[in-house]
Parts: sequence; C-alpha cells; structure tokens
Amino acid sequence: MSQHHPDLATEQAFIDHAYHCLEQSKVDAWKMRGLHEGTLGGTFQARYERDVFDEAVFNRLTQLDLGTAALVFGRIDRTEGDRTDDDRADARAAGGVDVEGAGVESFHIGRLAVADENSDPVVVDWRAPVAEPFYRATGRDPLGLVRRRHFHVQGRQLLGLEDELFGDGHLGIGAEGDPVVGTAPRPDGIRGYSTLLAALERGRTGQLGDIVATIQGEQDEIIRSPQAGVLVVQGGPGTGKTVVALHRAAYLLYTFRFPLEDQGVLVIGPNRVFLRYIERVLPSLGEAGIEQVVLADLVHDVQWARYAIDPPDNQMAARVKGDLRISLVIDKAVTDRERPLRDDLVVPFRTGYVRLRAAESARIVRAAQRRFRKHNAARRWVEGEVWAAMAAGWHDEAVTVAHVKEAVRALPEVRAALERMWPVLSPAQLLHDLYGSRALLKLAGAKHLSEAEYLSLYRDREADVVDVRWTEHDVAILDEARSYLGARPAKGTLKPDEADEIRTYGHIVVDEVQDLTPMQLRMVSRRSLNGSMTVVGDIAQATGALAPDDWDDILRHLPATRGARVIGLSVGYRIPAQIMELANKVMMAATPSLRAPTSVRAGDEHPEYVHVAGSELLTAVVAATKDLDADVGEGNIAIVVPDAMFEAVSGALAAAGIEHGKATRTGLEMGITVVPVSVVKGLELDGVVVVEPADIVAGEQQGLRALYVALTRSTKRLTIVHAKPLPAAMQ
Repeated sequence: MSQHHPDLATEQAFIDHAYHCLEQSKVDAWKMRGLHEGTLGGTFQARYERDVFDEAVFNRLTQLDLGTAALVFGRIDRTEGDRTDDDRADARAAGGVDVEGAGVESFHIGRLAVADENSDPVVVDWRAPVAEPFYRATGRDPLGLVRRRHFHVQGRQLLGLEDELFGDGHLGIGAEGDPVVGTAPRPDGIRGYSTLLAALERGRTGQLGDIVATIQGEQDEIIRSPQAGVLVVQGGPGTGKTVVALHRAAYLLYTFRFPLEDQGVLVIGPNRVFLRYIERVLPSLGEAGIEQVVLADLVHDVQWARYAIDPPDNQMAARVKGDLRISLVIDKAVTDRERPLRDDLVVPFRTGYVRLRAAESARIVRAAQRRFRKHNAARRWVEGEVWAAMAAGWHDEAVTVAHVKEAVRALPEVRAALERMWPVLSPAQLLHDLYGSRALLKLAGAKHLSEAEYLSLYRDREADVVDVRWTEHDVAILDEARSYLGARPAKGTLKPDEADEIRTYGHIVVDEVQDLTPMQLRMVSRRSLNGSMTVVGDIAQATGALAPDDWDDILRHLPATRGARVIGLSVGYRIPAQIMELANKVMMAATPSLRAPTSVRAGDEHPEYVHVAGSELLTAVVAATKDLDADVGEGNIAIVVPDAMFEAVSGALAAAGIEHGKATRTGLEMGITVVPVSVVKGLELDGVVVVEPADIVAGEQQGLRALYVALTRSTKRLTIVHAKPLPAAMQ
C-alpha cells in the first residue's frame, strides 16, 4: 500500500467532495421532513400518509448517518469494450466517469450511494450490480476491469492507496501526469492484500465490525447468492462466516427491498453475549430495521434471564428436549387436557336444575377434537355446546341458551367443569403442569420415551407458573406447545391475542446453526414464510446436546420446498497460522473428516504454554493476563475458562486489582473479560488465555470441539495455562 501514490491528493479531493454531497443529502432530508411538521391534523388518510412519509425520511437520515465509518473505500476502472450505447448510458447513470478519454470508465465504491446536487451519482453502493467486479474480479477473470483501487481510510482521511492492475495494466497516465503504478492480482485470489492485512491487524473493540471494504471473492459469492431456498455456509474459525451472513442480509434487503422490508428479516444468534458482539454490523451498513434475537426472544410470554437461562438441563433432559419425539409427547399432553366429565354436572337454575351429562361432555370433547386444529381456538365452541346441552334439558321452551349461559357461567362448579373439559392454556402453563407431575409425564410420554427419559423431565412445581425458571432447551418445547395450543382469546374479546401469534419472516439468518437441536431447528422453520434462509456454522464446532455429523443432519429439519445449497469458506482471515496449527490438531481428533481453513497470514508469536501446580493455577492466570494486557495494548483480551471456574477466575482477577468484565453481564465491553467456554463461540479477541483445557474437555458434552472453539478465538496472542496434563490432542 502506497502512502505516496501520485493520485493520493486527487482521491482525497474526491472523498471530500463525496462527504460534501452526503452532508447536503442530510440537509435536504431534514428540509423535506420540516415541510410536514406544520401540517398536523387533517383526515385519517392525511395523517397516515404523513406518518409514512416521516418514517421514510427518518429511515433515510439513519442510513446517511455513518458515524466514524468510511464512506468511500475503493474504485474500479473498466473498459467500455464492445458494449452498446445503452450499456454505456446505464454505466453513466450508475456514476461511471470516463478516464482521460481512454475508453475506460471509473466508479467509486462506497458504503452507500451518494449523488450530487444534480442527482448525478458520485458514489456507488457496494451492493449495486456495477460494484460486483470490485469483489469478484481475478487475474483469470477480470470482469472487464483494468484496475481495482483500494483505499486505506480512517474516517474521512485517505492514508494510502493500493492498486491491482489487470491485463496489460495500461491506463495511460495518472491524474497528476505520473505513470500508473500497481501490482497484478494475487494468484491465490486474495484481493487488496495490504488493505486486508491492515484491517485484520487493527485492535479489536469488543464489537464485530463490518468487512464491506475487504470482502473477498468467495465471501462475495455467498453474499450475492440467490435468495431462494436454504443457503448453508460451512466455515471454519476466522473465515468470516458470521459477518458474511450479516452482509448477505443487508444485500438482500437492498436488492429485494420490496417485499422483504414488509415481510421482515430475522437474525438468530446463539446467545446474548454474541448478539451484543454483532449488534453494530447491520446499522453500520444502513440496515437498522433487521431483528436480531436469540431463540428465547421469540417466546414472548415467559420472562427470560438477561444473559443466560438457568438452571441448565442435565444431559439426558437436554437430549430428550432436543429430540423430535418430544413433539409427540407435547401433542399427547395437550390431548390429555381435553377430558370429558367423570360424573354428570348438575347446577341450580331458576326453580330447578340444569344438567350436563358425562356422556354428553364426552361427545362435545370428541367433536371439538375433530373440528379444531388448535386447542385454545375450540374453547368458545365447547362453552357454547355446554350451554346448549344444558338448555336442551330444561322443560320450558321459552328458556334460551343465552338465559342458561347468563345464569350458570359464573358458578364455581361450572367453571371447574369447563377447566377440566377444555382449559385455556398458555405454553408455560401446559409445561409447568406436565413437568411437575410424574403421572402426567407417564401418560404423555410412555408411548414415545423410555421411563428414564420422560422422568428426566420431572421437576418440583413452583407455587406460580410465573416463578418457573426455564432452561435453554425449554424454549423450543414452549414454542412447540404454542403451535398445538394456538393463541388464547384476548381479554374481553373473542379474537385471538396477537402476542400469542407466531410471526413469519421473508428471510432468516441463523448463526452457529450446528448447535441447534432438531426441535430448535423446527422452531426456526416455523417462522419461515417461504423457505428462504441463510444458515452458517461449522460442524467441527458443534457442541450442542445433539451435535450433527454432517449438514444433512441439519437440512432434514429445515424447509425443503425450494431446495438447499451448501457453500464452503476455505480461507481463514482472522487466526494466525501458528495458532491454527495447534487448533487443527484438536479438530482432527474431534472431527477427522473435516478440512481446516487455510490461514491467510502468519502471526508474530507461537502459542505460549504455562504449566503450574494446581495450587498456583489462579495466580498463573492473573500473571498471564497481565502479560497479555501489556503486549496487546489497546486491543481486548478474554480469559476463556471452564464454566465451573468462571467465578473463581473472576474473583482472582478482582483480588489482584485487575479491572475486568464478565461476558454474561457486560459482553466484551471491557478491555479484559472472563468468558465461560459455553458462550465464547463466534467471538474474536486480540489476546486469549485458555484456562485448564482438560477441564474444558471433561465439562462439556462435546469436549474436544469446545476446546477447538476456545483455541480459535485469538487474532494475535494465545496463552494456555494449565495444572492438569493437556489433552492428548494438544500434544
């Protein structure tokens, strides 16, 4: 990368002009918003149109607010070739500028499209079709390019330029009369190598950043892949699969704004630590309206812990709750709550009594089961049939069903009878009752589960369902129950409560999908409107209760109506080769059939090992943390620990006066953070201390895979502190 490039001053002037146009766009947007501020009132239609317009202007202002992110990060020069006049007109409409009359047109590529005061394009949005060669051109297939220029920018300041020349690289002379300078594209396909390395070597901030300026060809292929069907992205640590999936969401919204903006785009992450880590990526790309959630956020009537769901399930319960057989148990548990009366119900009415015979209640229950697919939807009908059956037995024909209903509906014995026959249930109420009764568990589960399996679900009842502490694997079970129960009637109306409805989305992105159980995948699929999904993960990092062996184990639980494609990422950008070499030993022991990514860069240091006596372990962790902190400087550090050691390590750091955060409470906002191995997946740090690998292997269901994850979080330095012998895979 040249800091003395002959075009540096010219390109800086262009960047200044682009920012001037951006600021003018903001001024114009504020003016348009101000035109409507004085037009309050009016008809409903006028108010609605004003609100829609105001929302559109507000969204535009949000997109134009780049903060400290760079607006322009590259340029492409391409030949006009044999294209028609119409093609050339389209290029000019996209911002193409003829270079010195040489039959070469130039486009500046940036974070968003910017036009000048005449509405002529100045900067091309990175997602536009004309920008595709910036990411995809190679020496073998230049896609019409003669030059690709990468800007090394910091905010509005251009620090350097890097040119890649295609073909003969003949462009005449530069803007200042100097010869064109540059290098040929790399044979390995890595574009903008110096710019990429500069981005990779910057210190981490505790928040994932976008890679819009450094997207590589294989990543761009995924980002611009067709929307239809399920796209699976297999990528090892450091290949950028997470950020690629997020850029794909932004690209799809840009390309298919209608109808995706109305249908919605959903991003599902593995935990809240991860969500905090990625939360700024999409807003930095101008797409702030995409929902980013964990699975628990999709079940609205249960109070979840902020960063973790406690207590954890035992291993058998976790496996049972993830197995599709549990859906049959839940279906049976709902049916078990639809019961006829044991004895006739006789209640006073006027000068006598009305009666609901037990046989008649059985008829009503059977009829409701045939008529309605959702349990709660049948309650009103069941009530009506009960009132009608009671009224039919009264001797006076002048008495109507409404008379009987009004007279008996509030009687305790009638309410009790209805609750026995057909109770209105929330998913939490159903599971609270089921888990709290061995008899109900046996009734619902004996046909589908072994005795040990259904009894593993048992737990003592709480006094009130609102006091129940649900586990991570209960999320999908609650959602399954909702799919059978349906929405409860909203209070005071006959309409279903909208909060109980399951929303669907036009596109769904799922990260770390390899850790989702079949039941959790079923929950995700339930929210897909049309089968359009992007799921990313790494089979080698699968540490869940029912870890898959290959992608077919996952795809069989996802929508199949529009097909599925599996694309792999082969290059590791984040992890230095020395660290990846150690991690690969563990990966080969855990999943010998998979291939590790190739690291694009070598680090400065090999992994460091600190072996101490057991009594000195915490002291050694403190010392290693201090050493890394001094070495990494402004970057961030994680101490990755077995879950059981989380509080002990945090306490040792506090006692030593080391200010730090806990990932389950503060994310990665602090410079030093203690991270349980169970939530470290997907994160990246400048320096990592991995504590007691043997305990990580012993404490996790997929121990070697969990260790592989822990060893592949660092971009610079890795220290392993241990008292117990290292696992054989690391030796």
